[in-house]
Amino acid sequence: MDKTSMDTEMKNMVRASNKDAQYDEKAKRLLGHKYILAYILVNTVDEFKGMAPKEAVQYIEGEPFIGVVPVEPGLTNVQKDDSEAKGQRIIGLNSENAEINEGLVRFDIIFYVRMRDGLSQIIVNVESQKDEPSGYDVLDRAVFYVSRLISSQKERDFVHTNYNDIRRVFSIWICMNLDENSMGYVHLAYDKLIGDYQCRGRLDLLNIVLIGLSNELPERDERYELHRLLGALLSKQLSVDEKLAIIEKEYNIPAETGIRKEVASMCNLSQGIREDAQAEVIMSMYKKGYTLEQIADVMEKGIEDIKSIIEKRKLVLA
Repeated sequence: MDKTSMDTEMKNMVRASNKDAQYDEKAKRLLGHKYILAYILVNTVDEFKGMAPKEAVQYIEGEPFIGVVPVEPGLTNVQKDDSEAKGQRIIGLNSENAEINEGLVRFDIIFYVRMRDGLSQIIVNVESQKDEPSGYDVLDRAVFYVSRLISSQKERDFVHTNYNDIRRVFSIWICMNLDENSMGYVHLAYDKLIGDYQCRGRLDLLNIVLIGLSNELPERDERYELHRLLGALLSKQLSVDEKLAIIEKEYNIPAETGIRKEVASMCNLSQGIREDAQAEVIMSMYKKGYTLEQIADVMEKGIEDIKSIIEKRKLVLA
């Protein structure tokens, strides 16, 4: 491959990866809206099941951290000196130096939720996957994430050996483009092998929820309430108006919460991704010698449209 071809290929890779990264970022921000998180909570966390989502919103503390808290051991917490009391440590989630941690793997969304008793808290992590990864198993990664959510609490949520103060954690994974809509729950179990004695301790500390979304949006059904909402939000096929109609009319989520702007932005990007993909196919057929008529027939477009796309693509790749 000559230098010109390599440069062209690199440009195309950068453009494609940049748009994918933008789409992923917009999807995280959309999922990170409190109304959406409330729907996720009432469908996945036992404490909130049966509660109205608009009531659950009030239990989400502060603003969710979106794409800023590192997963890597030793970096999830931030530690600094207190200027008024030297030597004391102030421990919190490491969201202060996102630019320093550029390139590190980060939790998609992480937030604290106050329980209905007003005293206890849980930590919730929401992750989105646009498809099932080929390089590793999603459940294995989820186990690592939920373990980090536990271990990073030391000196932040509990100190020294006060292990009974560990907060429950939920790592909720939304996996798109699967063959069917599904949901699975992974948690600890105690199997008595010999005798009836059972050690004291909480089996509810580690919780993983795996939500699978198919490409086909499910019909309105109580069983698939969460799948329909998430499927509509993350769809690359539905228009802005179609998404907002589902969000507002079916789920009573007010558009003035900021969701309207996020939905419109993501739909515009989706359209751009689709158009780029079509242009790639058209250019590939053109380079292989297909006639304009043949390309137009396959792509179901007019010949003048095909001509315009090819000319524009030539200018971009020049």
